[in-house]
Amino acid sequence: MLRRVALGVSGGVDSAVSALILKKQGFEVIGVFMRNWDTVNEKGICQPDIDLQDAEFVCKKLNIPLHEVNFVKEYWNQVFSEMLFEYENGRTPNPDILCNKYLKFNMFLKYALEKLNCDAIATGHYARTDVGFDLHLVDKKKGHLRGKLKTNDGVKLLTAEDVLKDQTFFLSQIKQSALQKTIFPVGEINKTFVRKMAVAAGLEHIVQKKESMGICFIGSRNFQSFIEEYIEQKKGNFIDIVTGKIVGEHKGWYSFHYWTIGQRACIGGIDKRYFVADFKISTNDILVAPGTKHPSLFYQTIFTEQPHWIRAPPVHLYKDQMFDCDFRYQHSHPVIKCTCTLTGGNGLIVSLERPMRALCVGQFAVFYDKEECLGSARIIRRGPSLFTLNYKDYMDLPHEFT
Repeated sequence: MLRRVALGVSGGVDSAVSALILKKQGFEVIGVFMRNWDTVNEKGICQPDIDLQDAEFVCKKLNIPLHEVNFVKEYWNQVFSEMLFEYENGRTPNPDILCNKYLKFNMFLKYALEKLNCDAIATGHYARTDVGFDLHLVDKKKGHLRGKLKTNDGVKLLTAEDVLKDQTFFLSQIKQSALQKTIFPVGEINKTFVRKMAVAAGLEHIVQKKESMGICFIGSRNFQSFIEEYIEQKKGNFIDIVTGKIVGEHKGWYSFHYWTIGQRACIGGIDKRYFVADFKISTNDILVAPGTKHPSLFYQTIFTEQPHWIRAPPVHLYKDQMFDCDFRYQHSHPVIKCTCTLTGGNGLIVSLERPMRALCVGQFAVFYDKEECLGSARIIRRGPSLFTLNYKDYMDLPHEFT
């Protein structure tokens, strides 16, 4: 019987309540704090040290042991270096997806099983599986499920009960073997109830803690000033995509917050509102569109690398060379319908039911079938923009996609 679980304890409220729930379920809980970054921020503060103090507070309060494991080297090599490489080549990476893929559901799992002699891991992610806490139903050899579960091709990753907090988007690259040994204790409850549980357990300090947003190692600096420490900035021009005329200069286009596709281009000396439409890597020029709803910002087709399927690949995709499913590109956006067509190199051509704004090369297309997250694929290029297809009218953008 599966009883001993290693829980990733971050010092936040979600992992704290996950520990509470696991203990109530009768599991032996071993807390693990993962140190993925060890450089001080612009204020001379090492944020992981503060988070470790909060993790120690939580574990002491809940009477569970806490281990610290250092994944700084692994994070640098497999996540941070990859992120820098993507920016240097004009792409927009997603380090949160890479961190889950390479560290939390790979290195952490290996550490828990081999060093702590645990049966499984748990995290505070808002997600569910179709086995829940009953991981003993999973056949270790074949990955099939026993008893009440009828499916025969592995564990399903399901969206969280709290749809506004759902994090399956960020889990879309994890392996089936890892999912078979993972519990998401807060996946069945909403954030409001999580906070109430924490207060009732005497964890007000953790509830009041500001929720971490964005990339953890940056601190309060904006991304542009941070990334300049690692990537040489190369000057170039802003070019109006409609007229072809130079409308300004920039010192470098690697910043996530300012020069990613679709973002406002703050060009000095002009009142006109321009938005980043594309990059010309060979000249370091940025093509900008006049207006946030300009058709040059909208695409309806993307091309991806070979996708990662959390369970088995969809039968219809390899039988009929295409299949229909739901698509998500930003974790906070609702899904839309799409058709995936298999390419000769086992990548995908993804045709969307409606044009989407600011699709970035390097980001992930995440696929769903109702509440199940099927997997994802990295975007390697876009089809033609609506502007290229001679659309002249500005596009309407539903508020839920803004």
